[in-house]
Amino acid sequence: MTIVVGYVPTPEGEAALSAAISEAGLREQPLHVVNTSRGDSLVDSRFASEDALTAVRAKLDAAGVVYEIDQHVSSHDASDEVVDAADRVKASLIVIGLRRRTPTGKLITGSQAQRILLDANCPVLAVKATY
Repeated sequence: MTIVVGYVPTPEGEAALSAAISEAGLREQPLHVVNTSRGDSLVDSRFASEDALTAVRAKLDAAGVVYEIDQHVSSHDASDEVVDAADRVKASLIVIGLRRRTPTGKLITGSQAQRILLDANCPVLAVKATY
């Protein structure tokens, strides 16, 4: 089994990565890090730069967990990519970070986290960043 984490270079993404590293250590399972972009804009701040991925690799190496980083541009939403990756690797857990949003904001724009929670075929651990 594998733990899948949806990573974006934000405080919420860092919180999800830290929680996923802890879970991977506790469960003695490898970690599959997913960072994706739809590629429908010239700049996507959620798509990790090479420097950000280097920092992620350093953090994972320091933690001593076995990992794989899956970063690509796709025509699908990030939530679909995370759920598809979890199904593909037969994940035991998905870890995601939640950001603070108003109920109205969630209603109007939807929520990637909500879609993962509803579509996942395994347990989902949702964490919040500490500010």
